[in-house]
Amino acid sequence: MGAFEIVGGNQLKGEIVPQGAKNEVLQILCAVLLTPERVEIENVPDIIDVNKLIDLLKDLGVQVEKLGPEHYAFTAEDVDIEYLHTETFKKKGSGLRGSIMIVGPLLARFGKGYIPKPGGDKIGRRRLDTHFIGFEKLGAKFNYNPGENFYQVEADNLHGVFHHMDEPSVTGTANIIMAASMAKGTTTLYNAACEPYIQQLCQMLNDMGAKIRGAGSNMISIEGVEYLGGTKHRVLPDMIEIGSFIGLAAMTGSEITIKDVNYPKLGIIPDTFRRLGIKMDLRGDDLHIPAQEHYAIDTYIDGSIMTVSDHPWPGFTPDLLSIVLVVATQAKGSVLVHQKMFESRLFFVDKLIDMGAQIILCDPHRATVIGLDKQVNLRGISMTSPDIRAGVSLLIAALSADGKSTIHNIEQIDRGYQNIDARLQALGANITRIS
Repeated sequence: MGAFEIVGGNQLKGEIVPQGAKNEVLQILCAVLLTPERVEIENVPDIIDVNKLIDLLKDLGVQVEKLGPEHYAFTAEDVDIEYLHTETFKKKGSGLRGSIMIVGPLLARFGKGYIPKPGGDKIGRRRLDTHFIGFEKLGAKFNYNPGENFYQVEADNLHGVFHHMDEPSVTGTANIIMAASMAKGTTTLYNAACEPYIQQLCQMLNDMGAKIRGAGSNMISIEGVEYLGGTKHRVLPDMIEIGSFIGLAAMTGSEITIKDVNYPKLGIIPDTFRRLGIKMDLRGDDLHIPAQEHYAIDTYIDGSIMTVSDHPWPGFTPDLLSIVLVVATQAKGSVLVHQKMFESRLFFVDKLIDMGAQIILCDPHRATVIGLDKQVNLRGISMTSPDIRAGVSLLIAALSADGKSTIHNIEQIDRGYQNIDARLQALGANITRIS
């Protein structure tokens, strides 16, 4: 298992380019299964979760060409459906959360899709009901083998339907859209996810010949077509990385320019960090974060303590609440962080408390942070990364802390952040990868 050794306290400076969006590219990669034609994808991040999915596509018989750094072509002309019954598939599919999204495209094109219970972050329950209820509404038959944790859906013909989703799940919405794209008739999804990832997927599918309207709203209409063709698609910059770098600049008092952020797609993210007192300005499509000695958390109009909570898009993404929490530890003022979606995502705060942060974990979903206003620095400790976002939050804390920190289980960080140590070293961070 790998680890990072970090000597904190350095002020960073320079430019950094965000990677392609992990949560978008996992959907886009699965969508290549909808067509036998060639699909080119640009800005594909070199991270563990993405590379595992590409490896899984190869095993399914998809021809994969690497055209350059972060640039691939996929041709799913000869898909081996029988591979889905192998023990190798069951092992590989269970190690990757994003593997669930191969089911919708396979169901649409081949009438069947199988998947073992996917793995991923240990941040609480992440149920799959939304996906399979949607497939059943489209006319598929669903079967679950609890002994093997294996899910199966099959359908001779999928048909359009009005479906009010029980939750605006991003991956659930993506999966149902891909299945419905080749169903007979029109499917209307109400309470669908609105995220830019879904907007990008729908744009790509439309470029392939799909007929999808309403992406970006919570009601999406999909008129099924008989055939989808090839296309070329570019993945958005990763909004979670961009938010992480905003937090990094604030915690370390650094001047950092985040390049090519596609600002209109960031939604409420910049303003949420501004309410924590972090200054930033837009220069073209680059986000410039000036060095700040101090930053003060806003309050509500009546002076009461502000709450930052997660909410389905266009609300604040849950993937950045861990970053908000760690940034607040060195702000002036207090904030209540309310993580509604996952009951285990705040369980990394004990490490921050050991570093000297003033945090009250109210319950599994809420933590109150009393900012230290950089009057008392955090101190370096040895700790373990429990999941992707908590891992980067701990990394940011370590880069701002006095002394040396060691972060173990950095494979969790590598799952979502491309070559993060080298990219931070280029800004002046003292970070070393060790075995």
